[in-house]
Amino acid sequence: MSAAQGLESLSPYLAIERDDWAELGNSTDLPLTEAEIAKLRGLGDFLDIKEVTEVYLPVSQLLSLYAASAGALHQNTEKFYGERAKRTPFIIGIAGSVAVGKSTAARLLRELMARWEGTPNVELVTTDGFLYPNQELERRGLMARKGFPESYDRKRLLQFIADIKSGKTGVTAPVYDHLAYDILPGEELVVGAPDVLIVEGLNVLQPPSVGQELALSDYFDLTIYIDADPETIRQWYLSRFETLWETAFLNPKSYFHQLTNELTKEQAMDRAAGFWSDINLPNLRQNIEPTRSRATLVMQKSEQHRVERVQVRKI
Repeated sequence: MSAAQGLESLSPYLAIERDDWAELGNSTDLPLTEAEIAKLRGLGDFLDIKEVTEVYLPVSQLLSLYAASAGALHQNTEKFYGERAKRTPFIIGIAGSVAVGKSTAARLLRELMARWEGTPNVELVTTDGFLYPNQELERRGLMARKGFPESYDRKRLLQFIADIKSGKTGVTAPVYDHLAYDILPGEELVVGAPDVLIVEGLNVLQPPSVGQELALSDYFDLTIYIDADPETIRQWYLSRFETLWETAFLNPKSYFHQLTNELTKEQAMDRAAGFWSDINLPNLRQNIEPTRSRATLVMQKSEQHRVERVQVRKI
């Protein structure tokens, strides 16, 4: 056995290349149309019927198997304990860098899972809503670290997930507006009693912070990490920023609208490169990337936004 083979045998993951992974979904018809897929596609992200059929359809089937197994376990333990506990939502956490495509993946998996028997009610929450408002970030001196773990109201986020997992209904979450780049005052997202709840965010796989016994991920039944080379993600980030500069930032309601009056496009792209190197890359290196090994599934993307390999945790 070579050294490389030895290390691979110690990995907790089963690595499946794209072509082999695609074979797993061949027996099922895709329940989405091209038009529906287009609506789910994120800005600058690549997503077509081939990608959905070969990658995300099998992923959604596997998630449904996990959810069904969790439901069966709940029924059996209920009998064992002699209780009549209410079944609680199966919670999926999706993590990854900014601009890596995790929001698109979350929206797509929500739509696919809702079409499988046993999980017709699937809801999605992003952790952006639990960022501190900009005014509070300014007060704490954290505006330049927006997206880092300390920029979130982690206590409120943890309580939100704990309430969902305990079976409470009508649990509310704050709403974040990307155009305003801030929390919307008075706006709330209400989570009812879904079969599945998908929680998407940068730091959802973080271990417990100092002084905490539990982490957000302790409430998850399954976790996914969307992975790509940092330099590739940088190019995606800059491409997305350029598109926003030419579209959304022109809106007077945009947080970044003032930049369109103060800077040339070239200067704005230099500013975006600084945002990446000073904020997003350090956050990826220090906080996000180290949590990859905590995921149940790792989806590795190429420069073309295609998922080329899926790693599934064996243990």
